[in-house]
Amino acid sequence: PGKSGLDVVHHVKENFPQTPVLILSIHPEEQYAIRALKAGAFGYLSKDAATTELIKAVERLMQGRKYISSGIADKLVTGLDTDNRLPHELLSDREFHVFKLIAEGKSITEIAEILSIGVTTVSTHRARILNKMSLGSNADLTRYALLNNLI
Repeated sequence: PGKSGLDVVHHVKENFPQTPVLILSIHPEEQYAIRALKAGAFGYLSKDAATTELIKAVERLMQGRKYISSGIADKLVTGLDTDNRLPHELLSDREFHVFKLIAEGKSITEIAEILSIGVTTVSTHRARILNKMSLGSNADLTRYALLNNLI
């Protein structure tokens, strides 16, 4: 409880560095794939991916190779041009997690409990998120998240 999939990837990489991690998630690739790969995952698939893609991904990991879909590959290439990055892509993993929880309507206190961190820390993250994304309020965050299919 209180850990995101990215937190789990970090934990596995710290404690079992030779273990390849494949993330199978309900979240679409555009939300988490790049973050998961940067965290140390060897691949990322959304749960709506075809069974054949899952088999292909597992086979690649068993060969010691990483797996990315063509969609992720395009995103990685586009991400090389930092001018084309979306505001939410500038957030750290923790900031992104807090951003999503705020956009879902969670209070600062609820977020602190969910993430097992202090209310002041959540408030600091919120301030940094608003600053980095050039937004003014929680309503702006929620609107942005909805327009970009992040929640």
